[in-house]
Amino acid sequence: MSERPLPVTEEELHAYVDGELPAERHSAVEAWLASHQDDAARVAAWRAQIEAIRARYGATATEPVPARLDLDRLMRRGRSWRTIAAAAAFAAFVFGGAAGWIVRGATGVGPSGFETFTLDAIDAHKLYAVEVRHPVEVPGSEADHLVQWLSKRVGYDLRAPDLKRLGLKLVGGRLLPGPTGAAAFFMYENTTGERFTIYSARSNGPDTAMRYNVSGKCSAFYWVDGDVAYVVSGQAEREELSKVAAAAYEQFDPRTAHKGNS
Repeated sequence: MSERPLPVTEEELHAYVDGELPAERHSAVEAWLASHQDDAARVAAWRAQIEAIRARYGATATEPVPARLDLDRLMRRGRSWRTIAAAAAFAAFVFGGAAGWIVRGATGVGPSGFETFTLDAIDAHKLYAVEVRHPVEVPGSEADHLVQWLSKRVGYDLRAPDLKRLGLKLVGGRLLPGPTGAAAFFMYENTTGERFTIYSARSNGPDTAMRYNVSGKCSAFYWVDGDVAYVVSGQAEREELSKVAAAAYEQFDPRTAHKGNS
């Protein structure tokens, strides 16, 4: 009896699209795609995304790149391809004005992961942003204690981003149940009383670039870095919310944000 061919993995499909698949697997992948229409459609969609990104954001490569998004530096430090892909996507998001588009790996999260995180975060925002007396468990005046406590409970190092340059003051934070365990929740407020929140929890999905979701009057930007997902929520216009998300993203350093606490 002849051996059954090995199934094609999602990693191999990505490598096929990227031109990184070993030559000995090309025929197997092409045969697989010929008989698996769903995977063939995914590959076609990924290729269309790549072409769309190249067409729209090709000029981004000529603009100055902050150290946080320096892809060469990330590669020299041995960062995973998913982290590098997410950084590339976010660079285009910041400099090209993109929002809500995805890069390689993002589709692996699936609607359930993306929607679960964003809708949980938005629900928490809606529930606590309207509170006057008890919007948070620990006030922003105890920021060091808040960060230390939440980091211990969620199991990875957190930080409360400094958003003062956007006119936002840390109100405080609280511990919440998340899709995969404990979730951290930070709340910020501007001088007019408008509130923004940052929700963070463990994720079993791959790294993703910024993705946008809307639920009623509230909207959110979501991304995954390593094994942690982040959601920035608010009732602001998309452009304003994207600035808050970008500022928060820049302060969640992947070199330290996911180390467990001893």
